[in-house]
Amino acid sequence: MFGGANKIKLDKDLIERAKKVAEVAGYASHEEFITHIIEKELANFEDGASDDEITEKLRGLGYIS
Repeated sequence: MFGGANKIKLDKDLIERAKKVAEVAGYASHEEFITHIIEKELANFEDGASDDEITEKLRGLGYIS
C-alpha cells in the first residue's frame, strides 16, 4: 500500500500507535488502518460542494490559516 514511488514519512511514535490500534481493531495491517483513516477523512472534505467549503473546513480545523 505504501510501497513503490508513493512514500509517506510518519513519526515513529505515530506508526507504533497506529500498529497498536490496528491490531486491537482487527485490521490486517497498520497500513490498512492508516489507509482507512485517510479515506474517511478525505470523504469528509470531499462532501463539500465547493473548494471554498473545503477551505473553510480546513481553516476551522486549524490546518490552514
